[in-house]
Amino acid sequence: MTFRLVDPWTAHGVNHTERMSNPESPRPLEGQMAMITGGGSGIGLACAEALLADGADVTLVARNADRLVAAADGLRTKFRTSTVATASCDVTDEASVAAACAVAADAGALRIVIANAGTGSAGPFHLTTLDDWNTVLGTNLTGAFLTMKHAVPHLAANGGGSIVAMSSIAAVATHRYMTPYNVSKAGLEMLVRQVADELGGVGIRANAVRPSLVPTDISAGLTAMPDIVDDYLEQMPLRRLGTTEDIASAVRFLAGPESSWITGVCISADGGHHLRRGPNLDGVMRTVLGDGVSPSGPST
Repeated sequence: MTFRLVDPWTAHGVNHTERMSNPESPRPLEGQMAMITGGGSGIGLACAEALLADGADVTLVARNADRLVAAADGLRTKFRTSTVATASCDVTDEASVAAACAVAADAGALRIVIANAGTGSAGPFHLTTLDDWNTVLGTNLTGAFLTMKHAVPHLAANGGGSIVAMSSIAAVATHRYMTPYNVSKAGLEMLVRQVADELGGVGIRANAVRPSLVPTDISAGLTAMPDIVDDYLEQMPLRRLGTTEDIASAVRFLAGPESSWITGVCISADGGHHLRRGPNLDGVMRTVLGDGVSPSGPST
C-alpha cells in the first residue's frame, strides 16, 4: 500500500499564507494588517507596538478620536516604514464596527484582529442596574462578537488569519461585586472557542489572553488602592503586577506563525493568579456602601 502526503490547505482550496510565514524572519508579520480595538492606549497600544516591531501594519480602532490620533502619530514616528491607520469606532454599534473593519481591510491585507476594547464596573449584585449590565456586556461581549463577525469575511478573503480576544482572570475566578464583568469575560471565552471550532476550516484561528491586574486606565480604580493591590499580589505566585508589554507579548505569539497550530485556547498571562482566588473587594465596598453592601428583605 502506498501513502501519499497531501497538503490539507491545497486540498481544500484554501490559500492559507500564514502557514508559509517564517517565524525565524526578523519581520515575520510583514505584509499583514492587524486591526486592534481599544488600540488608542494601554494594552491595545502595547499590542500595536509588538506587532509593528515584527513587521505588521496596524489599524488602531477606538472611540476617543483625540487619543487615537496621538497614539497613531507616536507609532508612525517610531515605525516609519509601517502603515498605521485609524478608525473611530464604537464597538457596540454594528455599522461602526463594519466600517472600521473595512478601513483596516482597505489599508492592507487584514490577517490579524485583536478584540481588545473593554470596560468594567463594580458594585453589589443586587444593586446592579440594567444599564450597568448592558454597558459592560455590550462592550466586552457584544463588541467582541461584532468585531469578529465583520472581520471574518476579510480574513477569509485573505486566506485566513488570527483573532485574539482580551479576556481576564475574571472569566474563571469569581470577583465579588463585579458580576457583569465576570459574566462578559466568561462569555467571551466561549465565543472564542465557538469561532475557533466553526472557522478553522477556512484557516481562521481564534484564541484569547487572560490577564490579571495590569495598571491601565481601565484598572486605575483598583491600582489606586494599596490594600487591593496587596491582595492581588497575594494571589500571584510571581508577586508582581503585570505590564502592558507582558500581555502584548502573549498576544503577539497568538497572532503570529509561531502559534499556527494553536486555536481555541486561552493563555493565562497573570503571574499565576489563576492558581488561587479572585480579589477581595469587601473592604472598599463596605467603606462606600456600609450596610447596603448586603441585600435586606422588603420593608413592611
